[in-house]
Amino acid sequence: QVQLVESGGGLVQAGGSLKLSCAASRNIASVKAMAWYRQAPGKQRQFVAVITSGGTATYADSVKARFTISSDNAKKTVYLQMNSLKPEDTAIYYCNAEAYDNRLYWGQGTQVTVSS
Repeated sequence: QVQLVESGGGLVQAGGSLKLSCAASRNIASVKAMAWYRQAPGKQRQFVAVITSGGTATYADSVKARFTISSDNAKKTVYLQMNSLKPEDTAIYYCNAEAYDNRLYWGQGTQVTVSS
């Protein structure tokens, strides 16, 4: 059963922008945090950004000042605005959610490809 669905990935030239979205199913209880991770070929899944239900955001050093995470708690939706994209940002981006019952959920991923 798919409970997190990412969208917004695609192909973009270096320096361009994309905005990713992740919507949680109504079957998921209220979440206390939602996050983005990414995984490039041959590499481990890497933390990108997280935002709590209180609105506190944290970013990986590699994306600070370029990416912005935001959320709509009522709709259980998280966004990732990605600006000044670099080829090294190329990866599958995964949405993650932690509910107040401590259950963890992962989306199926959306591909982001940044060309030189």
